[in-house]
Amino acid sequence: MTRPKIDPAYCNFKLSIGKSRIHRWGLFAAEPIPKNRKVIEYTGERCNRIETRRRGEEREHVYMFTLNSYWAIDGAVGGSGAEYINHCCEPNLVTRIMKEHILYFSMRDIAAGEELFIDYRFGWEVEHVPCKCGALTCRGLINIKR
Repeated sequence: MTRPKIDPAYCNFKLSIGKSRIHRWGLFAAEPIPKNRKVIEYTGERCNRIETRRRGEEREHVYMFTLNSYWAIDGAVGGSGAEYINHCCEPNLVTRIMKEHILYFSMRDIAAGEELFIDYRFGWEVEHVPCKCGALTCRGLINIKR
């Protein structure tokens, strides 16, 4: 496997990829990031629901982000590097979908060297995925109860 890459065209700050304490690879701040700033855009190949399901069943590691009720973005194909942002129950990034673009914004000041996290907030109705974030407020699952 080749080392994961970051596409700087979609980053507003210097970022790096390294081994994560939570899962495989992680995305890290390579410089301080102030609160409420756009950090990176999640990019990749647009897939319909059928193709999304097929890829999810065929791959060991899935980097699909649901854009809306019909489309998902496959970060494994043309991804910006945002696909390596891991889940944490105490995230430092928040996701905003704006004009069909998936953007990550900082929720607080982030120090250089800090791993970037979002709360995946998987639905309760899908497969329950154990959480390994280790946060004091960890839910124990990536899924959220309704």
